[in-house]
Amino acid sequence: MQLTALDLTNYRSYPRLTLPVQPGITVLVGQNGQGKTNIVEAVWYLSTLSSHRVPHDAALVHRGETTAVIRASFLRAGRPLQVDLEITPGKSNRARLQGQNVPRLRGLLGEVRAVLFAPEDLGLIKADPEGRRRFLDELLFVIAPRYASVKADYDRVLKQRSNLLKQMRSMRRGGSGKSVGGLDPADTAASTLEVWDQQLARFGADLLRARLHLVNRLRPHLGYSYLRVATDEGSEQALALPPDQRGDVSSPADIVYRSPVLDELGALPGTLPTTREIHDVLLTMLAARHDEEIDRGATLTGPHRDDMEIRLHDFPAKGYASHGESWSLALALRLASYDLLRLEEGDLGDGEPILILDDVFSELDTRRRERLGRIVTDASQVLITTANDTDIPDTLDGEIHVVEVSLGSAVPRDEGSAVR
Repeated sequence: MQLTALDLTNYRSYPRLTLPVQPGITVLVGQNGQGKTNIVEAVWYLSTLSSHRVPHDAALVHRGETTAVIRASFLRAGRPLQVDLEITPGKSNRARLQGQNVPRLRGLLGEVRAVLFAPEDLGLIKADPEGRRRFLDELLFVIAPRYASVKADYDRVLKQRSNLLKQMRSMRRGGSGKSVGGLDPADTAASTLEVWDQQLARFGADLLRARLHLVNRLRPHLGYSYLRVATDEGSEQALALPPDQRGDVSSPADIVYRSPVLDELGALPGTLPTTREIHDVLLTMLAARHDEEIDRGATLTGPHRDDMEIRLHDFPAKGYASHGESWSLALALRLASYDLLRLEEGDLGDGEPILILDDVFSELDTRRRERLGRIVTDASQVLITTANDTDIPDTLDGEIHVVEVSLGSAVPRDEGSAVR
């Protein structure tokens, strides 16, 4: 997949921007705070319907304006693809695909395939499970967009169930109250809780199994990608291995999906229980913890509390991996995502995803820069942001298109000019 043109209107620092984009490697160069990341963030937003920097849309709209518009042209499997997105904080965002309105915004998921690596990704290793769950869900929705609806249904039920638990906690502390129409409020709430249990188990089992299957598919790519990032030998193009051989490579890096539901099932890493098995165990666990959940006013079991554990040398990477090892692991996660889409999802006709490296090279030591440059050189399209040309490693070979970015503008540099 290739981005061919990007138009921004009132998006972040750009009242208006029209930028043609070439295949191959494009480097956005400019001082900090000039708007380089804003450009790649817009592309990422089209892929995931979220920003990698802020949790809310208000920051995406140019100061003093009410609406931002992203318009992008792509080539997907050799055919033109036009995507338009209108962002209006406080209201429903609207999208058009090939000039036609998209009834639900989630209908855009899966159309634009991109993989982004940014300094914030260090949090995948060092921060809380929420970011790792989000990483899995973003990739899952690109591969199988229907799970965005499953996740939305799960979140809706989770909110309703948790609100009911809070009400039941208040009733327990203050008495059950007067009966209405001969029905005891506590009995009515308990019956309602059982209904929410059924719904949460239904959507939760579907989501949990999809995440687990994704982690199982990512594992060989992750281990292999870590070797390529962390060792000079692994980054050599001659050592590139097809997907079916990567699971045989011995690597110190690994990922495991952690869930009390899987522990209860006795599921081993790499296995995949059925949705029914997961559903039944989840439902049983929900029922068993009713008293505890009412006391705490919160739902304590389900995929909203699961984690993707990242391991190094058979230890949890969080708290164990050094700073350099953590960078290598974060890079390996994104490269594993890229390879999964490129090598295993290409038969869907979507082709290779766009690879975005947002201010990455400045965060890496010289050897990791060189390895990463060697790995991504042959990618169909790479978008790179950097404040300094000198951060671009010599191993990033081939024709490089440079775009000079200053506040409110982005202008392609003359092709004859050097990148470094």
